[in-house]
Amino acid sequence: MSDSQVLIGKFFADESFVKSDIESFDNFIDVELQRIIEENKDIEPTIIPPNVDEFKIKFDKVRIVKPEIIEADGSKRLLFPNEARLRKLTYAAPLFITVSAHINGAQRESFETQIGNIPIMLRSKQCHLYNLSREDLIKRGEDPDDPGGYFIINGTEKALVKIEDLASNRFVVERDNVGPSRFVGKIFSEYGSYKIPHTMEYMKDGILYLTFTRVRRIPVIIVIKALGMLKDEVIANALSSDSQFDELAVNLMDAAEIKTEEDAVDYIAKHAGITQAKEIRLERTKDILDSYLLPHLGVAAKDRIAKAHNLCKMIKKHLLVARGELPLDDKDHYLNKRLKLSGDLLADLVRVNLKVLIGDLLYNFQRIVKRGKFPTLKVIIREKLLTSRLYSSMATGSWVGGRKGVSQRIQRLNFLETLSHLQRVISPLSATQENFEARELHCTHLGRLCPIETPEGTNIGLKKNLALLSTVSLSVPDEDVIKVMKNAGLKS
Repeated sequence: MSDSQVLIGKFFADESFVKSDIESFDNFIDVELQRIIEENKDIEPTIIPPNVDEFKIKFDKVRIVKPEIIEADGSKRLLFPNEARLRKLTYAAPLFITVSAHINGAQRESFETQIGNIPIMLRSKQCHLYNLSREDLIKRGEDPDDPGGYFIINGTEKALVKIEDLASNRFVVERDNVGPSRFVGKIFSEYGSYKIPHTMEYMKDGILYLTFTRVRRIPVIIVIKALGMLKDEVIANALSSDSQFDELAVNLMDAAEIKTEEDAVDYIAKHAGITQAKEIRLERTKDILDSYLLPHLGVAAKDRIAKAHNLCKMIKKHLLVARGELPLDDKDHYLNKRLKLSGDLLADLVRVNLKVLIGDLLYNFQRIVKRGKFPTLKVIIREKLLTSRLYSSMATGSWVGGRKGVSQRIQRLNFLETLSHLQRVISPLSATQENFEARELHCTHLGRLCPIETPEGTNIGLKKNLALLSTVSLSVPDEDVIKVMKNAGLKS
């Protein structure tokens, strides 16, 4: 054998075509699951017993075991994938969580309970087939060359199709051919289950306007002042210390009558249609600025200055593009795209359905309290709710956000078709609209996506496939990036 044949043989012996999907699922189980619980760890019922001042339910550690089955006689044993296929079962693992109740700051009860079952990807770390030899796989009724990377739901093999979407938290400036402004800047700010679009427009009157959530076309300088950056000189320096912008003077003059942070917040409140008493109006608007304005930078009052500095950076980029000193951003460049793999898709599903479970828990607790009783938490957690909702989405392919066809039955006509299906990438764009640029082959696809494999007809260019040897890296949390940058000597 030649060196190249040995090398290729070694590569396929050690690596898997669906390695990226399996890594994504492992990351979901090891990291994301606990992070989702942390986002929803404190639950405060609005109706509590009259003799209690403060009552809190806390979610703490999450634990997952390998797939198992409880038989009709109550016995519990391990469940292997082939048995799940033959008996039309779901290959899933029990999910346990530590729950505690706190009355007036003191812990009353703490216990571990099952809140549902999570479908397990074949060949992932939580799967019984993980690291088994070829002989052991054959004994278990498995094909040793099967790559895994899919789920078994009610005996049916299901693959989660990767979704290609615009990268969140990136400010992109494009030419606007239909709106009132020549250029429009967009950013999708993602935080937990929120993905909030922000739009910055440069109008004919020379003023830059910002739109997000229920705040429509507010002069961006007023938003910056509402965030605590009040002095014109400070705004000008934050915007740019190396070049002068005449356009900035027009924007600063327009917001000249806004002298204090309160004036700026009140201005935003009135334009957003919040018409309550002044104190409530200001409080609600501050909540909107904290929760819905660039939430990826933080959702606390202390993060407002960071948001003001980032808005200044966006203004600078917008004006430089409008002057022609910076090129327009290309939405179809793969730098501006991200792929959602199985782990990300399951994280979205669990995040939304955990909120449903918490809502059900609160409803059951408050209903019993109204009757004059004080229930124990073990009684009010319905473990089948989360399980049934997860299984339903995996079985039908209907996902959060109204997406359809995310979970698909694997095509098993031949081995190559199975591999192709596990590598599929779909775009969320509508197949009935033209979207010529999104369908075209972009030079950044080469080496990442297959330039040939795409269907003919309405789905051309929207359904794609990963290149045979391409791998997808996991997203790195912002905290880790900041840590590396600080270690390299950069100051925040």
